[in-house]
Amino acid sequence: MIEIIHIVLPVLLIVTSVFAIYFKDLLSATIALAAMSLILSLEFYILQAPDVAIAEAGVGACLTTAILIFAIKATRRMEEGR
Repeated sequence: MIEIIHIVLPVLLIVTSVFAIYFKDLLSATIALAAMSLILSLEFYILQAPDVAIAEAGVGACLTTAILIFAIKATRRMEEGR
């Protein structure tokens, strides 16, 4: 069972990373980046590094996502200015 998880999680990391690059909408890309960070923190936890997993979840998924969303909301789109 654990071997399957060690195969599935890196695949999910790659998929969410590609989604983050593929999305044109910045909020969608930010959510994909947050999902990638949560999957990475789960991988760290499974690899028995809970301190790194907590740091990745706290900083990577929560704090960075919040900062990016606030920055996106503070700007306006070029299409809105026309």
